[in-house]
Amino acid sequence: MNRILYLIERVVKLDYANMFRISKSVSKKAKKSQFYILFDMIRCGMKYQAGYYDYQEFEFYKISGDKRNTFLTRGKNNEIIRKYNDKKYFDLFNDKIKFNGIFSDCLGRNWINLNTASCDDFTAFMNKNPVVIAKPIDGEGGNGIEKYSVSDSVTAKNIYQSAISKKQFLVEEFVKQHDDMNKLYSNSVNTMRMFTFCKDGEGHFLQAILKIGNGGVTDNFSSGGMYTFVEDNGIVDVPAIDKNDVIYEKHPMTNTEIVGFKVPMFDKAVQLVEKASQIVPEVGYVGWDVAISENGPVIIEGNCFPGVFQKKAGFTKDGIGILPKYKQFMDI
Repeated sequence: MNRILYLIERVVKLDYANMFRISKSVSKKAKKSQFYILFDMIRCGMKYQAGYYDYQEFEFYKISGDKRNTFLTRGKNNEIIRKYNDKKYFDLFNDKIKFNGIFSDCLGRNWINLNTASCDDFTAFMNKNPVVIAKPIDGEGGNGIEKYSVSDSVTAKNIYQSAISKKQFLVEEFVKQHDDMNKLYSNSVNTMRMFTFCKDGEGHFLQAILKIGNGGVTDNFSSGGMYTFVEDNGIVDVPAIDKNDVIYEKHPMTNTEIVGFKVPMFDKAVQLVEKASQIVPEVGYVGWDVAISENGPVIIEGNCFPGVFQKKAGFTKDGIGILPKYKQFMDI
């Protein structure tokens, strides 16, 4: 029933103009008629719960049905979340102040709640942390996040008043990322989305995606960012892609090689997210945003409705998706 409801919802909300645009682009890559690609997209939507973005991003046009069934599509991702993530606990992740309180041992940085802190409290905090990041407590995708620093012309009181007026009630110590991460791109903190699954009180690491900034102050797609995949040894083994499906072997602004890049202290990052996954076991499937600071990995936030990430079929050796690895731990 859930699958039928999902398909009905997708049909109703479908952006048909965008679907036709993407099918036209895919037809050129696949060297097949647009009519065939549209028909195949619809078939994949019904059989594998794959949207047209899934079809393009994971290159379903290159693989057969058996292999398509190994890919984590958006529909299958929703099923995992419904099964293993209890909505009653979502607020512990979505409210950033509650999140910081519960996962304080995993944050690796100082923070303050402006809902309860006075201006004097905040001034004392800024004396210890002269560069900070201020966030709305329920923002998404980097929206409303701002960097502040004390200077000759800007006082802690000025920052306090500005943050309060913009409802940026969570203020955190600015994370200085590791020098190796700066080599990729230094104008944003390049984070990893690290997926875990908690089963019987034990945390299991599933996969890691490295998000890299590209022209903006965040590593989000909306700011021109890109992402790639990190193997279990901490080394990137495939090129990065952006929201327009452009492929990058090297970073266009820093000229740093993306394939072969080694994430520093990756093993410690894995240990950190496995530890964090056990704190709220009622939310079993989580995507953690992790930065590598000068002093080690730190958790920026946890996502109880994590997105869908996996290598393109053409980036894999055998055209197999991530689902077989998930099935080692999940009953799906």
